[in-house]
Amino acid sequence: MAALLESYVNGGWFAAADEGAPLADAVTGEEVARISSAGLDVPAMLHYGRSVGGPALRDLTFHERAVILKELATKLTADKEEFYALSTRTGATQGDNAFDIDGGLGTLFSYSSKGRRELPNDTIVLDGQPEPAGRGGTFLGQHVYTSRLGVVVQINAFNFPVWGMLEKLAPAFLAGVPSVVKPASQTAYLTELVFRRMIASGLLPAGSVQLLCGSAAGVLDHLGSQDLVFFTGSAATAQKLRSHPVVQTEAVRFNAEADSLNCSILGPDAVAGTPEFDLFVKQLVTEMTVKAGQKCTAIRRALVPAAAVAEVIEATRERLAKVVVGNPAADGVTMGALASLGQRDEVLRSLTALTDAGRLVYGDPDDFAIEDADAERGAFLPPLLLVCDDLSAAAPHDVEAFGPVSTVLPYDSIADAVVLAARGRGSLVGSVVTHDPEVAREIVLGAAPWHGRILVLDRDCAKESTGHGSPLPNLVHGGPGRAGGGEELGGIRGVLHHMQRTAVQGSPAMLTAVGGRWVTGAQRRHDGVHPFRKCLAELRIGDTIQAGPREVTLADIEHFAEFTGDTFYAHMDEEAAAANPFFGGRVAHGYYIVSLAAGLFVDPDPGPVLANYGVDSLRFLTPAKPGDALSVVLTAKQITPRAGAEYGEVRWDAVVTNQDDAVVATYDVLTLVAKTAHQT
Repeated sequence: MAALLESYVNGGWFAAADEGAPLADAVTGEEVARISSAGLDVPAMLHYGRSVGGPALRDLTFHERAVILKELATKLTADKEEFYALSTRTGATQGDNAFDIDGGLGTLFSYSSKGRRELPNDTIVLDGQPEPAGRGGTFLGQHVYTSRLGVVVQINAFNFPVWGMLEKLAPAFLAGVPSVVKPASQTAYLTELVFRRMIASGLLPAGSVQLLCGSAAGVLDHLGSQDLVFFTGSAATAQKLRSHPVVQTEAVRFNAEADSLNCSILGPDAVAGTPEFDLFVKQLVTEMTVKAGQKCTAIRRALVPAAAVAEVIEATRERLAKVVVGNPAADGVTMGALASLGQRDEVLRSLTALTDAGRLVYGDPDDFAIEDADAERGAFLPPLLLVCDDLSAAAPHDVEAFGPVSTVLPYDSIADAVVLAARGRGSLVGSVVTHDPEVAREIVLGAAPWHGRILVLDRDCAKESTGHGSPLPNLVHGGPGRAGGGEELGGIRGVLHHMQRTAVQGSPAMLTAVGGRWVTGAQRRHDGVHPFRKCLAELRIGDTIQAGPREVTLADIEHFAEFTGDTFYAHMDEEAAAANPFFGGRVAHGYYIVSLAAGLFVDPDPGPVLANYGVDSLRFLTPAKPGDALSVVLTAKQITPRAGAEYGEVRWDAVVTNQDDAVVATYDVLTLVAKTAHQT
């Protein structure tokens, strides 16, 4: 009897008291492992996540969590060959592993990078700028994101046992919310192996991640209002979980990624012989055969101009004839098995409904070649291509055969194609293959309300395109309607899904203290030391330098124009400038004002300030004319030490005013500053 998979709960490995249910090798039918969660104390597991994992994660800043993700990804990358070997037992080829295992590790790396670049080295995220709530500037509001105090239960599908886990775990970990990972039983043996290596790394804070192998019965019964559920699976199961009484009464945040009858639309311009025609056919075959079609993003409906249907079918048949089905460990095999015999039977049941509405034009589920495997024991199917000429038929738009199955559907006009796309009632992804910008715009605008992502594929982007069916960590993965109505990934959006947005109201001083970012109206600090002489350890939010005035002269303006080549009439032509409704005469260049201000506030000697690397939110509010005297106030606005570096980022609030105290320009200056004096 094969080994029983264990769960990882309450800081240790747990084995069920019973023998568990057998899990079969998708290729050979042999028993791989057994699985059960009998006897697992669900309330204790959830309590441990909330009481131990949550505080441990929230004690870390976003940057510290991001560094752990990178170290974890690096450690797991060293173990990839071990994961690949076991992955073949799920029916996956080496090419499939690039999507599942490599894709999951890439997601960890991506979130680590985005966390360090786009989030503060803090435990709070500011959402936008302060909102004035009073006329005098003493009462404002600021939206903030903070970590929720519960756990996120992540219920994953069988088709991506590694990526499915890591694409949910990465943003949750970065958000400071502990995860309870519930893999689908059929391929849980691969998830468990990767999870064991994660725990063995010693990198993860206690309680920050737990693993539940087996039935998740009762988990939802013990959730609370701070908890979350992220689900991937069928629409029917998503609806059942979403309507659970506890989920409803406790307003548990629920995100679903469900069934999706994704479509790819061949543009009318993409006739046979064009690069786009070939790209469409190649992409269709790829989506039918990668992971044996067991992808929530696979192309289920190929929408083709009626006049091109025969050519598309013929070209697709030619490509499909080169697909070799069999044991993924055997040389030359390009498509492996489905995850289980039960999954194969489910696909065949769906195929019956589809063939009632259309006809098979390639593949025979009862007669096909299998390389180095037993058709009776392995969960194999060939690629199956159908065509449905009856546009009133419902099955192609209602029935998802979750395997290597796709249906070609003809359309007469772009408007018809948009209508057909919408009949899927919500999809994770759609694609349009065209080289005509007008076609692309019409289809995207028409189909976007029904899709979470749309790929516009043509010859110009084909070389770099990741393809129709490849979710990316920096883009939203999810879709409306039938696809579940949720969103995952999406870069930092995916992190914020796990956090609570709160509107905080108060004085500038209080909002500065809460958010860690100086707010106009809060106290400035003048201690006699130029802020540019302070390293990060010495600098404080509110540290200020006031400088000026300096007179703007006509000679300065003309010199700047000659030196830069910017001879715009408002600076050089008195008559034309006087006629301008904004100026009423010659004015200084905006960039001259910024340069003049820098000359006033910069301390020139070597010191902690290492570099100026940008300006944000620059606005010119009052024209500066010859004879005006300009002054500048520079205030340390936000201080962000960079993890793993000897410097950090300082954001400075800059305000330039004239002799009448009118604001001439406002902007943020960004500098890199050494953390300590000895690093200057």
